[in-house]
Amino acid sequence: MKLFYSPASPYVRKCMVVAHELGLAGRIEHLAAAANPVNRDPNIVRVNPLGKVPTLFTDDGAVLYDSRVICEYLNALGNGSLFPAEAAQRWTTLTEQALGDGILDAALLARYEGAMRPEPLRWADWSAGQIDKIRTGVAAIDARADGFGARVDIGTITFGCVLGYLDLRFPDLNWRAGNGRAAQWFERFNARPSMQATLPRA
Repeated sequence: MKLFYSPASPYVRKCMVVAHELGLAGRIEHLAAAANPVNRDPNIVRVNPLGKVPTLFTDDGAVLYDSRVICEYLNALGNGSLFPAEAAQRWTTLTEQALGDGILDAALLARYEGAMRPEPLRWADWSAGQIDKIRTGVAAIDARADGFGARVDIGTITFGCVLGYLDLRFPDLNWRAGNGRAAQWFERFNARPSMQATLPRA
């Protein structure tokens, strides 16, 4: 398998954490990518019209995107249980993945607004709205954290990647303040070999 890859992307990290948990990481070749919302990487666009990472080439020639599809594919390939089969737990876990992905979407929009948009065109209220989504999203993780226990599934993996990305790109938000349960859980979860092997790099 081959994966268009960025070492800072939390969505790429989510796929690679899943791959490590399933023992599949060694089968995935990382392809250099320069995904960008403005100067789009033509190598990615040729196979994924959205031009985004992660994009996965399977061994049988299929092209899969986005992270949600890739993670579920890897779970099936590795006969994993990261996507619960039991209905009630499955919907809970998929909703947690959606919450985590939504926080990441807001974080990326806020980052693009501050780092890529020309300063005269920046909209402070827009950025504030995205930051507020991050804050309310992390508060929702905190409200759930006592129930995570030793769970390792697509919900907790996504949350781990979210909090790691905030540490990387938004240290000034100090997400741990007022979210002590999430902080304690993250300290334990982030020590997993799969998380340590995929620590994001700027």
